[in-house]
Amino acid sequence: MNQVFRALADPTRRRVLQLLRERPRTAGELAAAFPVSKPTMSAHFSVLQEAGLIAAERNGRTILYRLRMSVLEEALMGFVHSLEGPKRAVARRRRGDVKRRAWEGA
Repeated sequence: MNQVFRALADPTRRRVLQLLRERPRTAGELAAAFPVSKPTMSAHFSVLQEAGLIAAERNGRTILYRLRMSVLEEALMGFVHSLEGPKRAVARRRRGDVKRRAWEGA
């Protein structure tokens, strides 16, 4: 999950994912959409691949990238579930405070 959030931390990589939501694209198509060098884009693609967010398919000298939405969904669901634990603890603490105040006031 850390790799997914590291990948999502960069606005360029988030934009790559937005473009890939529309349809698979070649590395050249994606690189043309950004004012950075091809080696820089290649580094972004590597981070996204390492996180499992995109898949690459080589066809000769062309690389076609596809979005792997299931990985993103799993990471986000895992993140949401990790937040539920602390929320419940806070809610329990608050309920305890209310009960304690009611007891002390009686």
